[in-house]
Amino acid sequence: MKMKRIAVTTLGCKVNQFESASFISAFQKQGCELVAVFENADILVVNTCAVTARAGQQSRQLIRRLRRNNPKARLLVTGCYAQMTADELPELVADTSLIVIGNADKHRLVKVALEQETQPPVKDIRTAREICPLPVQRFSGRTRAYLRIQDGCNNFCSYCIVPYTRGRCRSLSLAEVIQQVEIFVQEGYQELVITGINVGKYGEDLNEGENIYSLLGILCSRFPAMRIRLSSVEPTEVNERLLELMTGCSNFMPHLHIPLQSGDDGVLARMQRKYSTETFAEVVNRVHTALPHAAIGCDILAGFPGEDEQAAKRGYDFLAELPVTYLHVFPYSLRPGTAAAKFTDQIPRPIKNARVARLRELDTQKKIYFYQQHCGTEQNVLFEGIDEQQGLLKGFSENYIPVQCKGAAHLVGSVVPVRLLNVQEQGSVLGRVISTPDTPFP
Repeated sequence: MKMKRIAVTTLGCKVNQFESASFISAFQKQGCELVAVFENADILVVNTCAVTARAGQQSRQLIRRLRRNNPKARLLVTGCYAQMTADELPELVADTSLIVIGNADKHRLVKVALEQETQPPVKDIRTAREICPLPVQRFSGRTRAYLRIQDGCNNFCSYCIVPYTRGRCRSLSLAEVIQQVEIFVQEGYQELVITGINVGKYGEDLNEGENIYSLLGILCSRFPAMRIRLSSVEPTEVNERLLELMTGCSNFMPHLHIPLQSGDDGVLARMQRKYSTETFAEVVNRVHTALPHAAIGCDILAGFPGEDEQAAKRGYDFLAELPVTYLHVFPYSLRPGTAAAKFTDQIPRPIKNARVARLRELDTQKKIYFYQQHCGTEQNVLFEGIDEQQGLLKGFSENYIPVQCKGAAHLVGSVVPVRLLNVQEQGSVLGRVISTPDTPFP
């Protein structure tokens, strides 16, 4: 039988990236050949995103472009945008042969693609009660492994479409988590990023007695050679137990990403976030006091409905005073079906864009300050690749500083001691390798 040529492309979050890696692992297990997305393929898979209007637009454009480029391929679309638009998507892109796989049935995608199963109907994701089993063998082209331990969200923030596209919180069993980490260890990975839609709720839907804190403790203890990094955690879930793990476990990376969304209490209330700016500041300062060298990042939505100039200024000033390392700044994006989509006091795009630009400039200032504070120190850097323009190794320190160095290509995938020298114009830090490991990444 002819070997099938497969192309998989992914938009959006780390959870999507993990799921696409599972598709690729399953295709390869079936003897398929992985090809680049715009090569001639027998099967095309698009894992879409819908978190913003732009993400939805990019998903549509990519589907159309892939179909035009390869009209005879079997085309499967999954992910959050597919979940949202399952009924109209084939008509929207003028392709009645397009196959839509809902988020609750991603574990069936490969067999449907290979015509070993019939296409399941796209279910109402809110009825899903179990997480899709999606084992991964290896991440193509990546030296850090992602592990999705949880899916779904119960928060229903007023701006967010995710609970409607991902459903309720659902967790991977402890045994399945351990099994997946053991595979990554065997494959030679040295860093594991724990991810999910709302990882802090891990275990609440299981009857195993585990939660995110006990799970992290188990992973740090059982896999001492693996760097453990937590992708994102809500401010209400950053507690003393988490700080004890970060200060007590040498392989728990000193890096937290804590979504804020707004630095104004009135806006936070309209967003239906479950904390105040005072609470958030206490959390950040507690982390900074316990781990002064830790990177602390946060998400910010600019231009939320009703955010007047005073609220925007309060938010900016609040962030300017906080000891955070970096900001992920996005303009608020109206998502049909969410509570905020019905608010009448929407902010004009030019105003949103101006606020985004100002906050992103603050992000640059904060990152440079943090990087400068660490110049002259020795950091353990996981090299993830080579910057082709400069011919330098590139990677991240334990506290998430982007580092570039001269060095041999075989160091990619290795954790290497590096002396940080100075901040470069493009925002990374130039370093010098101090010593090299004996065993390169396979």
